[in-house]
Amino acid sequence: MKKKLFVFMAAVLAVVPVSSASALPVQQSVEQKAKEMAATIVSDYGVSGIQYAIRDDGDVVLSGSAGVQDKAKKTPVTKDTMFGTGSISKMYVTAAAMKLVESNGIDLDKPLTMYLKEFKMADERYKKITPRMLMNHSSGLNGSTLKNSFLFDDSDTEAHDELLNRLRHQRLKAEPGEFSVYCNDGFQLLELLVERVSGKSYTKFLQKHFINPLELNSTKTPLDSFNRNKLAKAYMPGLDQALPVETVNVIGAGGIYSTAEDVSKFADVLIGNYENVLSEKSAEAMQSHEYEKGVWISETSNLINYGLGWDAVQLAPFDDYGITALSKGGDTQAYHSSVVTLPEYDISMAVLSSGGASTFNGLMASKILLEYIKDKGIIKEILPDRTFEPAVKVDMPADLQAFSGLYGHPGGTVQLDIKNGEVIPVVAEGPAPPETFVYTGDGQFKNKDGSAAISFEQAENGKTYLKYYGYMTLPGLGQVVNGIYLYQKLDRNPLNQAAKKAWEQRNGKKYYRLDEKITSMAYLAQAILTKEIAVDTDNGYVYGTKIVNANKAVNAIAIPIMGGRDTFDLEFYKKNQKEYLTINGETYVSEAAIGAFPQNTKSIRITNGEAVWYKIDKKSAKKVITVKSPASGGFAVFDAKGTAVHFSKVHGNKSVVLPEGGMIVFGGEKGDVFTVKNS
Repeated sequence: MKKKLFVFMAAVLAVVPVSSASALPVQQSVEQKAKEMAATIVSDYGVSGIQYAIRDDGDVVLSGSAGVQDKAKKTPVTKDTMFGTGSISKMYVTAAAMKLVESNGIDLDKPLTMYLKEFKMADERYKKITPRMLMNHSSGLNGSTLKNSFLFDDSDTEAHDELLNRLRHQRLKAEPGEFSVYCNDGFQLLELLVERVSGKSYTKFLQKHFINPLELNSTKTPLDSFNRNKLAKAYMPGLDQALPVETVNVIGAGGIYSTAEDVSKFADVLIGNYENVLSEKSAEAMQSHEYEKGVWISETSNLINYGLGWDAVQLAPFDDYGITALSKGGDTQAYHSSVVTLPEYDISMAVLSSGGASTFNGLMASKILLEYIKDKGIIKEILPDRTFEPAVKVDMPADLQAFSGLYGHPGGTVQLDIKNGEVIPVVAEGPAPPETFVYTGDGQFKNKDGSAAISFEQAENGKTYLKYYGYMTLPGLGQVVNGIYLYQKLDRNPLNQAAKKAWEQRNGKKYYRLDEKITSMAYLAQAILTKEIAVDTDNGYVYGTKIVNANKAVNAIAIPIMGGRDTFDLEFYKKNQKEYLTINGETYVSEAAIGAFPQNTKSIRITNGEAVWYKIDKKSAKKVITVKSPASGGFAVFDAKGTAVHFSKVHGNKSVVLPEGGMIVFGGEKGDVFTVKNS
């Protein structure tokens, strides 16, 4: 891009020139460090295969891999192995929409309803949502409507086709534009927007305008016809058998497959280096600091600071070097990805894996890119990781005690008491164990080693948040900084006796999913298919929702960045003496309505297209059953801890011993019949 030459020449003048004779070993050292880091991620972080590529000024200068594509065959990952890219897919749909902006088909700041006339919600504020708000996560949408989205070998388009109908019944959690918080549904709406305006399917639009011109031969959607054997196999802990192919049927939000080399080439498009594909003006617009337009934390160095599509447009630690870095990560059930690009220098790195986490891949991309630009002379040295002094407790101003009280997030509520200069109960962040935070001055409470701090902030939107800002070091990978609002202060919501009694009866009870397809990856874990109701009746909340009557609770959470993603309302109703629960269009049935698995049964029928659940009691426990499923059907068995001991879509129709205290579920199409053989 235009600034590249000036910045690069300035950097060259500041370092000792490197002769061509000495350049080769330096390049080899970068390659070796990449190999070592990839090997560490495979050996220590639950990854079966990983692939990476660096592209510099349009050319691949480093391409490598570690681990296996297939454990059974012991075939290694190669540069041609394909992976799911997860939310990196959001960059493709953002670029597609920007392409239509260039042709005057879309105005980023006009109401979305101008283009998607069928788009309606149960909240009049939806009329204020614009395409820009979809791209920068500030639409105010609840977050993720993912019913039947993550399926095995099943490219069902229901999630795409039914999105508008499902959103029709939802409310917004915030005023459009008030703040940015991660939102999958916004990019699904972008996919529909591209289709309506272009008159083409999204898959065809990508092929015509991006994949074919760029010759991205390994970049596909679930609706493309391609050799699925090129995909890296996916595995789950404790199971060496490969899972069936994962299809993420929310393509705009997370459904694209690709390779590291292809992703790094697409990154060149995103920084304006293929103007015949996407203009430099559009690429620069995508890099704008969109997060600054709404409520946000004051710290600039962070893992998250949204642009248009981008997770970060000022990625740490590159900001410590005065270098702009853009990043996007992605996680599906099976695959994980990260791309980091340095637009001033036309350098990008993509890291894709089966297993692990996008955080691991992002750390690798950042660390190896720093090594690479040091090798090129762009930076003189790599700064060491941050170090911290142990927290020293000081006297706390009495006025901070006013921040004690009830706080909430989408997962529940917590009572925070500030006593004797400590926040009680302790606050935990991510995978770190619970910690006590003590007052250290300047309005901050720090953990024992001083690596993380929390504080209380009254934001411009009138809400009070608990903010977390801290550094976490992952052995062999490096250090990551994370600044987010964790909790929102809530007012107590006293319940009348009728409502309190109704919710107390539900407290601790489980509700089981009825309308998730049997091809869903959710059947690998009962917890994904179950809602266990945890009610705070004293304060009038359940999860992060505010109870409004005996059968309904509405979202009360409006937290920016990541802490407030994926909110929902709860509504209960009764039918034929059974209680049901709906959440964002998903339907669950009460455990009280589920009977015991019938002894010596010979057949199970799907009567209305909904899943059929049974409890495994003492009478049926330890029995061995063999189930013959119809082509459209399947079943899963869970033990008392909710662990899947058998899922026919993965394990086949083998015999299974029924575990006492567990559950068995059958799913398929209306009229499907399963033959059960007892032994």
